[in-house]
Amino acid sequence: MATTTVPRVTQGRAVTGGRDRPVWHAWVRSLDRPLTSYYLVLGSGVILIALGLVMVLSSTMVNSITETGSAFSMFQKQAVSASIGLPLMLVASQLPPGVFRLVGYPAMIVSVALLLITAFQGTEVNGAVRWLEVGGVVMQPSEPAKLAFALWGANILARKDELRELTEWRHLLFPLLPGCGLLALLVLIGSDLSTTLVLLLTFLGLVWVVGAPGRLFVAMIGLVLTLAVIVIAIEPYRLRRVTHFLDPSADPTGAGFQSLHGLYALGTGGILGVGIGASREKWGFLPFAETDFIFAIIGEEFGLIGTLLVLGLFGVLGYAGLRVASRVTDPFARLAAAAIVTWIIGQAMINIAAVIGLLPVTGIPLPLVSYGGSSLIPTMIGLGVLLSLARTEPQAQKALAARGPGWAQRALSWLGLDKIASPLRDRAANTTSRRPVTARGPRTPDPRGGTTTAKHRNGPVPAGDRPRRNRRR
Repeated sequence: MATTTVPRVTQGRAVTGGRDRPVWHAWVRSLDRPLTSYYLVLGSGVILIALGLVMVLSSTMVNSITETGSAFSMFQKQAVSASIGLPLMLVASQLPPGVFRLVGYPAMIVSVALLLITAFQGTEVNGAVRWLEVGGVVMQPSEPAKLAFALWGANILARKDELRELTEWRHLLFPLLPGCGLLALLVLIGSDLSTTLVLLLTFLGLVWVVGAPGRLFVAMIGLVLTLAVIVIAIEPYRLRRVTHFLDPSADPTGAGFQSLHGLYALGTGGILGVGIGASREKWGFLPFAETDFIFAIIGEEFGLIGTLLVLGLFGVLGYAGLRVASRVTDPFARLAAAAIVTWIIGQAMINIAAVIGLLPVTGIPLPLVSYGGSSLIPTMIGLGVLLSLARTEPQAQKALAARGPGWAQRALSWLGLDKIASPLRDRAANTTSRRPVTARGPRTPDPRGGTTTAKHRNGPVPAGDRPRRNRRR
């Protein structure tokens, strides 16, 4: 005899199979709220920045005392960078996408100029020429170049998409590929292979989102891998890193030293960690503990729980960015969101994979967490751009319109700049409606007699629709 399963009732809610379905469905429905993408980006980004400040303080105390006598000297620099990046992120989050389209070209030009200056007059540190001193401030121009390339590349492909020019492979690659190649070449001059890989990864992300044919995309991946192999083979120290990353113990005091101590830090942390500030590897054993290997210090002090938290936060940020890219209707917003997510998440995965031994050691920071204002400030601005794009989702626009003008609009109005921002906002809103205008053709016969050269986009203008001129009699 067949039995019927009767769901039990708990406080007025049906529970079947051990799962509280109303709560589960309510949680799923919460993801469909208009500003979910905005708050996911904001929440995960702010938590990563706060965690980064804590870990920079913990991992730099020993070096700070040794170099300056104060345990907070390096942390203070990071805090200043965060205090500069936070208002820039908030301002960027309130700007219309049209502003970022205008910024793309000048940002790309400035990045190329700074990289050229760095290649010839940069500061050499540990055998690499990646830093440039400007007004007493040492910066790494390759870091803001990632954001500049993301905005410039998104604008290039968005314009071609609006003009229906992406049906041919040459429009997909030019001038995007030469621009990426120029940046990659200038970065490679400074012996920065890891940043070059991030730029190439961002390029592949743009080509993928814009809908490149499968054969073309596979060919681009093959080109990137070939260039990476050539660059690694011509530099002896890179070749040593590749040959020793599978077995760091083969050269424990040389090429495998950093990898081994990174694994020691992760192994010492266990599940719950040794406690915040109690890391042993940061006492001069693990090189670059505050930058390239800060993830290892997180694993040592917070254990497996801390590393999973970091991975989860980057996962939420990646999900939110892809959610924005899939929901916006503006081609530029879609491409820019995908490019920024590819840059940030791709860089994070390369850094983490190098720390846990899945990739050779690369000198690349963990975004939003590692020490260094050159990396933190551009990444925070990139988060601000992503927040702005999240506000352009159709449902988010309706929700924000119902709330009325926000603090940014009120501030612009108080400063008298609202008349400047409005055309930019209107231009961004009307981007998808622009279409190429049909060229004038030969004269077409007029049903009422005569000829006319005026044409609609879909054909000639009927004679009755033409404006009539008053003639003098």
